[in-house]
Amino acid sequence: MSSYPRTRRYRDIEKTNSDSTFSSSSSSELDIPLPHSSWNYNKKKKNNWFKKIKSKSINLLALFTLLFIFLKISNIKFEFPFPKPKPEHEHKELQKFIKEGIKQCEIINKSIPNFKPSNSKRQLNDRFVKGTKNYWIKNGTFWTGNKDGNEILNEIDILLENGLIRKIGKSKDIKEFIKDKNVEEVQLDGAWVTPGIVDTHSHSGVDAAPSLAGNEDTNSIKGSVQPWLRSLDGFNTHDLAFNGSISGGVTTMLVLPGSADSIGGQAFPFKPRWTHENTPQSMLVEPAWKIENGTWARTNAWRHIKHACGENPKRVYGQTRMDNAYDFRRAYTEGSTLKEKQDRWCSSPTTQTEPFPSSLEWEVLSDVIRGNVKVNVHCYETTDLNALVRISNEFQFPIAAFHHAHETYLVPDLLKQAYGEPPAVAIFSTNARYKREAYRGSEFAAKVLSDEGLKVIMKSDHPVLDSRYLVTEASWIHHYGVNISESLNSITTSPAKAMGLDHRIGYLREGYDADLVIWDSFPLNLGATPKQTYIDGIPQIIKPIIHKKPSAAQDLPKKQINWEKEIQEALNTRGEPNLKPSKSVKNVIYQNVGEFHLSLTEFNIQQNDIEAFENGNGIVIVKNGEITCAGTCLIENEEALKGGLEFEVVNLHGGVITPSFITVGSYVGLLEIRQEKATSDGAAIDPLNEESEVTNGLLAHAVDGAQFGGKDELLAYKSGVTTAVIAPKGSSWISGISYSFSPEAEHLLSKGAIQNKANALWIKLDNSKISVSSKIAILRKLLAGTHQEDENELVEAFKKISKGELRLVVKTDKADHIASLIRLKEEIAKDAKITILGGQESWLVADELAANDIGVIVAPVRSYPGEWDTRRIVPSIPLSNHTLPSYLTSHGVIVGLGIQEEWQARNTLYEAAWTYANSPSGIFSKRDALDLVGKNLEILLGLDSSPKIAGEGGWVAHQGDPFEFGSKVVSVKGYGEEKDIDLF
Repeated sequence: MSSYPRTRRYRDIEKTNSDSTFSSSSSSELDIPLPHSSWNYNKKKKNNWFKKIKSKSINLLALFTLLFIFLKISNIKFEFPFPKPKPEHEHKELQKFIKEGIKQCEIINKSIPNFKPSNSKRQLNDRFVKGTKNYWIKNGTFWTGNKDGNEILNEIDILLENGLIRKIGKSKDIKEFIKDKNVEEVQLDGAWVTPGIVDTHSHSGVDAAPSLAGNEDTNSIKGSVQPWLRSLDGFNTHDLAFNGSISGGVTTMLVLPGSADSIGGQAFPFKPRWTHENTPQSMLVEPAWKIENGTWARTNAWRHIKHACGENPKRVYGQTRMDNAYDFRRAYTEGSTLKEKQDRWCSSPTTQTEPFPSSLEWEVLSDVIRGNVKVNVHCYETTDLNALVRISNEFQFPIAAFHHAHETYLVPDLLKQAYGEPPAVAIFSTNARYKREAYRGSEFAAKVLSDEGLKVIMKSDHPVLDSRYLVTEASWIHHYGVNISESLNSITTSPAKAMGLDHRIGYLREGYDADLVIWDSFPLNLGATPKQTYIDGIPQIIKPIIHKKPSAAQDLPKKQINWEKEIQEALNTRGEPNLKPSKSVKNVIYQNVGEFHLSLTEFNIQQNDIEAFENGNGIVIVKNGEITCAGTCLIENEEALKGGLEFEVVNLHGGVITPSFITVGSYVGLLEIRQEKATSDGAAIDPLNEESEVTNGLLAHAVDGAQFGGKDELLAYKSGVTTAVIAPKGSSWISGISYSFSPEAEHLLSKGAIQNKANALWIKLDNSKISVSSKIAILRKLLAGTHQEDENELVEAFKKISKGELRLVVKTDKADHIASLIRLKEEIAKDAKITILGGQESWLVADELAANDIGVIVAPVRSYPGEWDTRRIVPSIPLSNHTLPSYLTSHGVIVGLGIQEEWQARNTLYEAAWTYANSPSGIFSKRDALDLVGKNLEILLGLDSSPKIAGEGGWVAHQGDPFEFGSKVVSVKGYGEEKDIDLF
């Protein structure tokens, strides 16, 4: 047994602050009783007590007892009743290696980090910046995170001082507390305030923006097991994403190494605000090691490590899952062996002849087994989850959180078998199916896990999802059934606890770090955006731009939709629910319609009374697949019910009917799982680089590789997407001919499956393979028609493009490349119809685009400076007045909205709703916003070349308002030739 017992006092890292005007005691130290400085006996009582003593032996015993109690209270070390011999190392000078080893023993025998929650006795944030103003934030509505996330305080003030939340209360309480202190007042007028958002899975700074070869430090692929690596050593303080993350309310992030390795290295918690020192170490919060008084000192803070199982290490190292599990067991055996050696050494340090056992490679794993490290595991599938649960029990270490974890909702009882406390589950809301182990991911996973009592965390995996919009992930899980408190907990209190930092962040409490967000609307409402973010008491957004949101946006979300049927089916089918309509009919009566956004002319609706929808009691009648009446329709409603036709009655409860939507930008319809080659059409040929006479100048047609019945297609249709436009997939800069199809179709030959088999030629304009200037030269030759000697499909296509008979879609983001394309059109192809896809920097040439009738499909909709060619973005509020779509629209450019990955197709409508909510007032009406994913895309993708027959358009019926989270699609009519209306 070690002669160096674990210390009973926790060393708080805030004690290192040199400012002596503040108390340095941590909350845990304040709970330890201090020795009395004096003893004040009442002599009269004392004499009376002695008079009662009859025996001298009893008197002596009493004196010894008092002495013993005094020594104990005074915390004076004294061996009682007889002194023990002095330790050997006190008799003679110890060798240097023993002295150093004893220090290491003190470190490894520290108590497991277990800080008590901070309180009003805490005087100073260790990250406090001298000169920071004190802020009196007045009249806010506070979601505090307390009472399991159920506490909401109305008309409350908060005082920020010394980098802390110093006081929460009514104005009179704060005023009395402040007295003569100098403060700056901030009036909120009832605005919502929450703790700062905590992102427990980020690669910010190591997978930096813009992404360049010189700053890519996410993964090391020198070995599958590398616990000695540290994300801190690759953290880039010049990352352009920091400001964006802060403007989304992110105040703390755990930056992990990537998931290429079984053990990828150690992670570190950062706050994204820039510091005066401007170094990675100055952005850390509670580092486990720090430079202190000229030494590299261990604090008593948590350490963090990243593990990964499943497909990533399997793909990178050619492993099987058996290899992966062996990696963990071998590594932890090394860590366990090291721990045992160290414990034996520390049991008798003065008798040792060798230095304290150490290992740069395995020491962190020995610390995992000691319980000092938060283990974060990238793990998706049941088989991998089970392996890690077994390993955690074999080596007796707890798992802080399983990340990604798409199948955890199918095996909640398994998670409860992990060693120690059940791990939290850090997941995406709707991002799934991008690889096989994510194929059974469900939007209902968070609801199931929450109901099972497991802590759910929403994370960004930044830059996979831009952490700026992490609040949207919380909004999505609320939409799919998680209550308000747990939804907000998922981005504040729960990740703070999983990181071991919930004693100072994640809540609005006195004594906690002054990390908080002031919102322009209730944070779970669609489009909610910070008005200001405070980190360590410092406001981070300089001159924030604020749009006044409707008063309804300040309210708590309306009554949640009942998803119990869908949830149960997802569980019963083990993640493979039937996504097809429950019923298809031709005659429908929609009752209690609140809004009607269809064009009366386009749908040839003769009988109408649009004003009837204003009170939420409108009626829409559909006969044989066509709308015959919209509005009051009282007589028509009665006749319909008596006319012998069988009608399906659908009550929308004040809901909305909109046009159906178009998705573009991904490969939905050409592949099912991105990382499984067997599920895709494969790569298209390069028409300019094929040597065969047969393939020379040949264009791939995406329609020839069409695939139907995929999950993303069916989920998109279930969400109101009735048209998908897809170009061939490949690495060539000339992709081929795109097509449009109906995602609900059974197969290629189904009636109405293919809407337009050749609507546009797609190319990519970037510097891959050959230069942009070379590509422009080739385009100039093809558009000018100087290639007449070669009669092939490519040449013929460009002849049509020059005449405006075939649309050219150019995938590019950089303003300089777009400018070259504009000049090319002006010089030699004035009649060409050109569309930009991507267009992140297109705002710089907005006027020129409008003058040359070149439209833009913005993708992604929420701009992110992730690449060199996208670093000059319109960031949207609170950093800019406009969104990119609104800026382009205000300059006369035709704008559509696109996506980048297949899973995003189902969320098409909500990108339009987000654009509507965060663009300047007057740019878009609701119908204009719907056109961004409908009518405008028809023009920009060449779908308007063959006009639709009146009355044969598609529509979507929503229960609830689709411009808010909380609506549900209950009925869809597609563009196909069939007259059926599908019910869900």
